[in-house]
Amino acid sequence: MYRWWRRRKRRRPFRFANFGIDPVEHKFVASLNHPGGNVTGVNVFGQALIAKRLDLLRKLLPKISAVAYLSNPTSPYTLDYQKNFEAAAKALGVQSVIATAANERECDAAYAGIVRQGVEALLLESDPFFLSLREHFAALAAQYALPVIYSRREYAAAGGLMSYAPSLAEAYRQLGVYAGRILKGAKPAELPVIQPNKFELVINPKTTKALGIEIPVSLLAAADEVIE
Repeated sequence: MYRWWRRRKRRRPFRFANFGIDPVEHKFVASLNHPGGNVTGVNVFGQALIAKRLDLLRKLLPKISAVAYLSNPTSPYTLDYQKNFEAAAKALGVQSVIATAANERECDAAYAGIVRQGVEALLLESDPFFLSLREHFAALAAQYALPVIYSRREYAAAGGLMSYAPSLAEAYRQLGVYAGRILKGAKPAELPVIQPNKFELVINPKTTKALGIEIPVSLLAAADEVIE
């Protein structure tokens, strides 16, 4: 996920971004510490957290042998996310299955296909379109009794199993601080891309109970929020 803010000046605008992909790899900035150019922002580790989410699923379901990843093929960064997922799954010794969906009908078909393949759990890609269907995804997971980990707290609040992500409230606060500094004359090129230091694990016990899953005490203790 990334967002842009522009402020038009007579000379040139500055750009301010909230990255979900690697901003260096995709050449938004020269480096995290020295962005260069006219761009800076907050790196929310969209790809880097795939391995952590997969690890959390494994802790919740120690015996899983196959995990699927559902992505939006219209996203320009889908292939990067998929490769990251496949590498993380291989490192954990679980089979990886890739599924794609670009509309609600395809989401329904993807879930049905995932279950037919005997997949035991799912990671949902961080994508604005998917977020808009969070209630629908929660209903699909319940319909197919499929454990799913998500990239935003809103999914868990809508009935999803659990989510793990940087605190967006903190990320937006940091963006606001940077915006204020830039408006006062600071140069984006000299403001390091911020690395979040606050991450949130959110669990929905009602959903785990409906799926017949017992939450390990260690995982429950590590949760930042338990949705009642």
